[in-house]
Amino acid sequence: MFSRLRDDIDCILERDPAARSKFEVLTCYPGLHAISLHRVANGLWRRGFKWGGRFVSHCSRWLTGIEIHPGATIGRRVFIDHGMGVVIGEMAEVGDGCTIYQGVTLGGTSLVKGAKRHPTLEAGVIVGAHACVLGGFTVGQGARVGSGAVVTKPVPPGATAVGNPARIIAAESDAAREAAAARMGFSAYGLTQGDDPTAQALKGLIDSASGHEHQIALIWQAIEKLAVRARELPDVGCVPQDAQTSEHFDGERLARLMK
Repeated sequence: MFSRLRDDIDCILERDPAARSKFEVLTCYPGLHAISLHRVANGLWRRGFKWGGRFVSHCSRWLTGIEIHPGATIGRRVFIDHGMGVVIGEMAEVGDGCTIYQGVTLGGTSLVKGAKRHPTLEAGVIVGAHACVLGGFTVGQGARVGSGAVVTKPVPPGATAVGNPARIIAAESDAAREAAAARMGFSAYGLTQGDDPTAQALKGLIDSASGHEHQIALIWQAIEKLAVRARELPDVGCVPQDAQTSEHFDGERLARLMK
């Protein structure tokens, strides 16, 4: 019990720059209090003392503003930041290292008793303020749910869910776009990753430029292959014999080849 409490305090000190000391975290963080009381309520619930578990949960809600059903499963090093208005349902599972902000609901859409009505958050998931994750599906490891999002379907590991209803943004496409932008000398997300029209226009330009770069590289490869085939013809002169294999456009080399 005390080792888990130490883990919970340490994770808050790691993730919240406003936390200045262990004593401050222990005495002034409602998220820590709610999780500690939930462990008591969950212990009573699992041992068959259903009313006792609900009563401890009710008292915790009154003290912290965070409602966690005693039947919910909470992992290690879970951080509920601020926490007011957080609701975690009976069959919800929150994995190790998750971060949950204020106003989040991990709820259900089914009224069937015994069914898996509430979501499962795998390790390292971050759920932004006032997001709703509704249903008995899984949010994959390391995924992120944007503030105010309403998620009603599974989220793949490492992806981001934003909007209402939530749309899934694959981590791979974001990483590829950021890498392309870095080659052009600026950060694609220095402005915003949201729905700002300027940001959307920049994303389109980056994707278009990246596609043009790929097409130019293919043309360059084709020209070099033709040049290699023509090297035995008379009056052609000396031409490069190495074929281009990377997507890199060398304008000066192309000009020399075309002379």
